[in-house]
Amino acid sequence: MQTINTQQPKPSALIPMLIIGMLFFVFGFVTWLNGALIPFLQIVCDLTESQALLVAFSFYISYVVMALPMSWVLDKVGYKYAMCLGLLGIALGCLLFIPAAYSQEFVVFLFAQFIVGTGLTILQTASNPYIVKIGPQETAAVRISIMGLLNKFAGFLAPIVFTALVLGEFSGVNAQSIAALSEAERVVQITALADGLVLPYGYMALALMALAVLLKFSALPDLVLEKPPTADAQAGSLKAYPQLILGVIALFLYVGVEVIAGDTIGLFGSKLGVANATSLTSYTMAFMVLGYLIGLMLIPRIINQAQALAGSAILGIVLSLAVVYADVQSTSISGFLWGWMGIAELPNAITLIAILGFANALVWPAIWPLALQGLYSLTARGSAWLIMGISGGAVLPLCYGLLADHFDSQSAYWMMIPCYSFILFYALKGHKIRKWS
Repeated sequence: MQTINTQQPKPSALIPMLIIGMLFFVFGFVTWLNGALIPFLQIVCDLTESQALLVAFSFYISYVVMALPMSWVLDKVGYKYAMCLGLLGIALGCLLFIPAAYSQEFVVFLFAQFIVGTGLTILQTASNPYIVKIGPQETAAVRISIMGLLNKFAGFLAPIVFTALVLGEFSGVNAQSIAALSEAERVVQITALADGLVLPYGYMALALMALAVLLKFSALPDLVLEKPPTADAQAGSLKAYPQLILGVIALFLYVGVEVIAGDTIGLFGSKLGVANATSLTSYTMAFMVLGYLIGLMLIPRIINQAQALAGSAILGIVLSLAVVYADVQSTSISGFLWGWMGIAELPNAITLIAILGFANALVWPAIWPLALQGLYSLTARGSAWLIMGISGGAVLPLCYGLLADHFDSQSAYWMMIPCYSFILFYALKGHKIRKWS
């Protein structure tokens, strides 16, 4: 078996980077389809905001349910074949969207989302530690940032492609326009919208199966991790690593606020009557891509991973406050940022939610190397715990939806401030803790 020396990176690391980069693009595209799918299914299945956000819940909760079983699969079959299984799992979930579309049953959509999330669980459990361990620890955030750039660029494309292929002539649809139709017109339009899912998801399933075959026969080497210095460390419990446990909590909160910024912007925009609300996630992803590009220039030349994390958390707190108090009638911020280029302007609150993508960009690549440092051969299990932290994308957006139903959509963004505050604590102190007091 071809192996990678994790102590001294080899020139051949370029090939694994290219292959893993392709996978990051794939699961970025699949993950951020949710931003378009949530307001879409709210219309098709006639849902409240909290019900619509069950789409995100069913997707991200799979990371809790399946992360540890998938780490066992990873140990048994290795990183490369685990990634192949992950692609096939996502393909199966995409195929399930076909009967879901024909039946228009929300529970079938949720089951399909869970299967897609299960495939992504094993793909992420394998690919993230691979990128961390393929080179020097101090540049791990740079490698993850490169992967994140591909991931978020795919996320930028996904809502646009979804809107073009699935909505077609109904691309300007939103909750307000559907509510204005007569009952007969509404039924006809909703049926046409649901049928639009069939071919795109069928083609996506075929593409994923083809990628799984190509990956199986690719030159991607497997990953062999070094042993810890002592037998006690090798047999130790992951609970003995505060940097990991606190990192899992930070990642849980981060993914929650990231998904809120990416997936609720369409719901909020649809409620405000913004045209093409299903494509609004692309604005958030565009700012994330900008954040990753800046991170590549700054880390580690000017700032280190912990400093990038702290700056991101502070910016997240400031922007969250700004969203809550923003004027939903004014478009002055987007007018200043991009209106002069002829790009459609957005209400200030929507624009600020999109800019949260910039604050979120460097959090994921900073937390992973800080949390996995010193785990040695426990890295696969530690990665599984971090992957479980992705369940924040299931829990926190659902909390947002409940708050939005009880209060209002804009006030519900208050909940992000304590989340960013804990991430700031982890950046300043939490990642340095090596023993529980």
